[in-house]
Amino acid sequence: MSDRSGGKKDAEPLATGTAGPPKTPFRLSPVILWLGVVSMLTDVSSESVSAILPLYITGFLGLSVIAFGILDGINQGASAIVRIAAGYASDRIGRPKRVALAGYGLSMVARIGLLFASGFWALAAVVTADRIGKGIRTAPRDALIAVSAQPEYLARHFGVHRMLDNIGAAGGPLLAFFILMLMPNGYGTVFVLSLAFATIGVAVLALLVPNLKTRKPGGAAPDSKTGPVPGFRWRLLREPGLGRLLVAAGILGLLTVGDGFIYLVLQDRDSFAVQWFPLLYVGTNVVFLILAVPLGRLADRWGKARVFMAGHVSLLACYLLAAAPVGGLGPTVACLVLLGVFYAATDGVLAALASQLAPPDKLATGLGAAQTVVALSRMAGSIGFGVLWFALGPSGAMVVVGSCLAAGVVASWFILRGVLRQRPAA
Repeated sequence: MSDRSGGKKDAEPLATGTAGPPKTPFRLSPVILWLGVVSMLTDVSSESVSAILPLYITGFLGLSVIAFGILDGINQGASAIVRIAAGYASDRIGRPKRVALAGYGLSMVARIGLLFASGFWALAAVVTADRIGKGIRTAPRDALIAVSAQPEYLARHFGVHRMLDNIGAAGGPLLAFFILMLMPNGYGTVFVLSLAFATIGVAVLALLVPNLKTRKPGGAAPDSKTGPVPGFRWRLLREPGLGRLLVAAGILGLLTVGDGFIYLVLQDRDSFAVQWFPLLYVGTNVVFLILAVPLGRLADRWGKARVFMAGHVSLLACYLLAAAPVGGLGPTVACLVLLGVFYAATDGVLAALASQLAPPDKLATGLGAAQTVVALSRMAGSIGFGVLWFALGPSGAMVVVGSCLAAGVVASWFILRGVLRQRPAA
């Protein structure tokens, strides 16, 4: 585990063997709690919009599935433009909160654009601005979590944050569901409430999250005698374990279909009423928030890379079940559970694993690199799936992607062999 003050790592990152359970009791940092509240409010804002976006684009605006694939790809990957730069800026100035606040603020401003956007290009601009804001804030926020957490409970702390985050991710679609139940075309009302929650989240971050100093001005660690942080170097990606993690994450991200497409496949198969559509997001996020902490705890004990790979096996099962010709409530709920397990086993766990494998003085940069790879690969995957849907239909496209994901899981297992033997925190 890395010493975040800038010292050397206490153990080889790819060492073999196991260790007993940590003896230090778990204590949740107030910083992580407040960051979780900020993410919860922000996710109410963003997920209330995401839950209606597939229907808004393909139904209300009458755009094609390929158009939705492009917008979903932007939603998945536009943040990649700035993730590494934001992580480097956070490491450079030593004040991650400042960078995170800029990102949350940009996403809040983008919510205003939703009130006026009614065409493809306007929506593309709004979605891009929102996702760039997400890209700016994510690595600095995760760096704040990493330096505030107990090292032996790193994945569990990320799990607590993701649990709070997903309370908002479940609440946003639920809010959208009730609005559409009362007003079948109440998309504008959803957009107004989305802006309100985003504004409250920015206020909580600005007023209640401490402006922690992770490095001295110019990049020196607070308790270190080393010099400033050098500029970003691509050799950072060749750090033991980190480079392999990025390759595997890129392969698997390329084969990760956006949630909206999975839900559209389920809706196409079962033809349920459109007002129930947001509840699919609720189901997935409820499973995510329930399992985020238990799977984070499991990752700390069993191994983060193992849990990360197991999550993609769950995603593969979700694809196969969605493509099956068997409809009804049972298979639909099972798909949502499997998708929630996937996110609980990969989202916070990937951040914890990347922060463990990154050099101590490049913490946010390493996190940003991992997030960039995932975002870019998922963007390409979403666009590709939209084309496959157009060519093969929803079930056929899902079978093709599922088959490729099965091969990707096997390939990634071999790529991560050393990381899979990584010793849990002692």
